[in-house]
Amino acid sequence: MNLLTWVRGPLLWLSLAIFFTGIFWRMFSLMRLPVNHKPQAHERIAFDTQDAFKAAMSRMQPKGGFHPSATLVTINPYVFHIGIAVVVFAYAPHIAFMHKLTGLWWPALPDMVMYFAASATIVSLTMALLFRLTDPVLKRISSADDYITWTVTFLPFLTGMAVLNEPSSAVLVRDHVIYPSPLAIHLLSLELLLIWFPFGKLMHAFLVMPARMQLATFFGRRGVRS
Repeated sequence: MNLLTWVRGPLLWLSLAIFFTGIFWRMFSLMRLPVNHKPQAHERIAFDTQDAFKAAMSRMQPKGGFHPSATLVTINPYVFHIGIAVVVFAYAPHIAFMHKLTGLWWPALPDMVMYFAASATIVSLTMALLFRLTDPVLKRISSADDYITWTVTFLPFLTGMAVLNEPSSAVLVRDHVIYPSPLAIHLLSLELLLIWFPFGKLMHAFLVMPARMQLATFFGRRGVRS
């Protein structure tokens, strides 16, 4: 059994098992946290789940009033978050990969859109790392988790670019792999990301809305305008 076979088989299923088990355990642990039911005066203020959702969504867009120098720092996260979503869910070989695993299928975007999105994401992630290394505040509050999370997010893009050597249409019609080693390394980087996902800050993909809604509820019941 060669490396690609191992990566496509046992290692892939192991990483998926760790990914889903870790996410389930994190969510289950948070649901089991004790809730303070002590009645307080601020509970007279009506603020329900719908209000919390609206408040959370309203904070998804940047607010005006910041110094122009902060514009790039504000926009950059949008670039790599959108770029990651586009590359993962709209590139034809990735859709075929997920179709093989789940049976789901949806239309892909053109290859040129993918190349642009991948390039923009790589540049954006590099800038995010530079901000973290050079900004005194970010540098001070950064932990090993931040750098590990950045690395496991960046590696699939770097190794994926090494696999791009022909149009996706040619890849999909072929029944064999021409360059097994680069593909195996690319899949290994993906599996590393899946394994780290539940244990690092990548978990915010599942927790960002509940956390924002909880904070909005906390302030909303105190009459803070959102």
